[in-house]
Formats: sequence, structure tokens, C-alpha cells
Amino acid sequence: MTSSNGHGERGPAVTSLRDLPHSIEPPRDLWPQIEARLKAEIPGDGRARRAARWRGPVLALAATIASLAVGIWIGRDLLPGAGPRTQQPVAAVPGTGAPAALRAALRSDSRYVEKRAELLRTLESRLAQLPPESRANVMASLEAIRQSMRELEAALGRDPSNALLQELLVNTYQDEMRVLVAIHEAGAVAGEI
Repeated sequence: MTSSNGHGERGPAVTSLRDLPHSIEPPRDLWPQIEARLKAEIPGDGRARRAARWRGPVLALAATIASLAVGIWIGRDLLPGAGPRTQQPVAAVPGTGAPAALRAALRSDSRYVEKRAELLRTLESRLAQLPPESRANVMASLEAIRQSMRELEAALGRDPSNALLQELLVNTYQDEMRVLVAIHEAGAVAGEI
């Protein structure tokens, strides 16, 4: 069996890879033509060719940076809380101490404000009914919660659009309400005994 070598000539049959030649020389040297085409496309010495080779990626990087800058400039007004970065004083919601960022959420639920005010009015009498050790623990818990509230409110005063701070503050209000309700219920049980 014989095979064609690509030039129309028949050679011996190839039965394994070992039968193939290790190298095949091209019929003519192609490098002079390649070099001439490269020199024709990129005129100048080696530095000019290297500069031309880097020109495309550098221009692409510059275009990317420019696009990013334009996108940030356009999008700065679309972000929540965007606008003039003037610091405005944070007004508190009456009866809660909540900053203005939460005013709408807390004001919409007047039951919260009323219930909290009622629990605070009865707090002293309910605490008086607790054993001294329990009373000290409850007061320490309430002070820790109120300190957290003050810190969160101050942080929200500096960054009123921070959703994480808003969520933490709401959770802290809920913690305070749970403690106040627990004190109220514990005092009511102690009064019945």
C-alpha cells in the first residue's frame, strides 16, 4: 500500500507514526516574505513596532477607564441617597429618638409609639416589683440597648441612606420593645402572686 505525500508523488505505505518523517522541510523559505510584510505594515525600527503593538491595548484600557468615569458621573444621581453631600441635622421622631431616616417607617405605626410610651410610664413600677438581682440585670440590658441606639442614630446622622444601619436600628428598637414587654409581663405576674 502506498500513500501520497502531498505533491502527487507516491511513497511507501505508512502503517504507524514511526513511519512518518521527523521533519519536513518546506519547498521554499517563508520567513523573508513574512518579515517583509511585517515591515511593510509596521514602518520604523523595533521601538516603533513595539509601540504599535502596545497601542491597541493601551487605547482599549483608556476607553474602558473613560467609559467607567462617564458611567459613574451619570449614575451618581441615580443611587439612593444621592444628591448634594451637605450634612443636614437629623431630627428625631417624637417619643422614639429615631433619626429622620426612619421617621416615615415609625410615624406610620402610631401603635408602636403609644405602646412604647405606655411601657416606659410603667417601667419604674414594674422594675420595683422585680428582685434586686433581676432588676440590675434588666437595667444593664436596657442601658446596653439604649447605648446601641445612640451609636446607631449618630452613625445614621452621618450616613442617613445606609440601609444596614437603618436595619440595625430597627432591630435595636425591637430588642428594646421585647425587653420592655418582658418587664411588663414579669411585673404583672409578680403583682398577681
